[in-house]
Amino acid sequence: MSMKQTVLVTGADGFIGSHLTESLLEAGYKVRAFVYYNSFNSWGWLDTLPKEKLSQIEIFAGDIRDPNGVREAMKGIDVVYHLAALIAIPFSYHSPDSYVDTNIKGTLNVLQAARDFNTSRVLVTSTSEVYGTARYVPIDEAHPFQGQSPYSATKIGADRIAESFYRSFGLPVSIVRPFNTYGPRQSARAIIPTIITQLLSGSNEIKLGSLSPTRDFNYVKDTAAGFIAIAQSEMTIGEEINIATQQEISIGELANELIGQINPQATIICDEQRLRPEKSEVERLLGSNEKIMSLTNWRPKYSFKDGIAETISFLRGNLDRYKTDIYNL
Repeated sequence: MSMKQTVLVTGADGFIGSHLTESLLEAGYKVRAFVYYNSFNSWGWLDTLPKEKLSQIEIFAGDIRDPNGVREAMKGIDVVYHLAALIAIPFSYHSPDSYVDTNIKGTLNVLQAARDFNTSRVLVTSTSEVYGTARYVPIDEAHPFQGQSPYSATKIGADRIAESFYRSFGLPVSIVRPFNTYGPRQSARAIIPTIITQLLSGSNEIKLGSLSPTRDFNYVKDTAAGFIAIAQSEMTIGEEINIATQQEISIGELANELIGQINPQATIICDEQRLRPEKSEVERLLGSNEKIMSLTNWRPKYSFKDGIAETISFLRGNLDRYKTDIYNL
C-alpha cells in the first residue's frame, strides 16, 4: 500500500464501522469517517475514542440517503468501505420504507459517486441474513438468497445493485458478507449484548425469543481485519465473500455459556414479543470461510471464549449506556 492512502468508512459511527475506523488508523491509512448527521452532533461510538485517535480522523457528518452529501464525502477517496445501513430486523417489520431508502438507495449513492470519481476500490457490506435459513452447511457464496425480513430483502437488493455496477461499468466492487459480528459497542438489540446486559443488571430471569436458532459469531476485530484483507487483495474484485468462523452455536447454548460466566443462578424465560414470525426466523447460519481464506491472508485471531471475555468486560464498564429493562428493537 502506498503510505497514507485515503479511505472512507460510511457508518463509521456504528458498531463495526467504529472498530474498522480504528483498525484502518492503526494500519496507517488516512481515514475519513462518514457519520450520520444529527442535531445532537453525536458521532456515535467514535465519541468514545481517545482524543489523540479522534484528532487523526476526518469526520464528515451527512446522510447516506442524500446523493449530494455522499458525493462530497467521496471526493479524493482511494477506497470506500460502505457500512452505513439500517440493520435491526424487528424494526424493519414496521418501517420497511426506511430500509429501502437507506440500504438500497444509500448503496446506489456510493456506487454512483465511486463510478464518477474512478474510486479504486469499493467494499459494500452485506450480511449473512441474505441467505435465510441454511439449505446446506457450511453456507458458501453460491447458496441461494431468501428475503426472510424486509431488512434482508433490502440487503439482497443492495448487493445485486453493487454486482450490476461491477458487471455493467467495471466498477471494482467487492461484496463483504460478515456472519454475526459481536463485541464491544454492539447495540442492545443484538443477542449477545441482550443476554450480557440483562445478566449484569442483576436480573435472574433472562428474557429471550427462540433458543433453537444457531449463529456463526465473528469477533468484531476479526470482522474489521476481514474487510481490510479483502480490500488489500486484487483477487477479491467482483466477488462476494463471507467473513465467518465456520463454527455455530445455538442461542440456548450461548445463553447458558454467558449465564455460567456471569450469574449461574439465572434462568431463561421465553418472551413472546421477542419471537420472530415463524417464516421470518432464520434457524441456522453456519458460514463457509474457504473463499476468504483462499483469496486473502485473513484468519480469525480471536477464540469465542476470548471475544466473549472482552465483550463482558466492556459491557460491565458501560452498562449505563444500555436500557436493560426493555426489549430493544
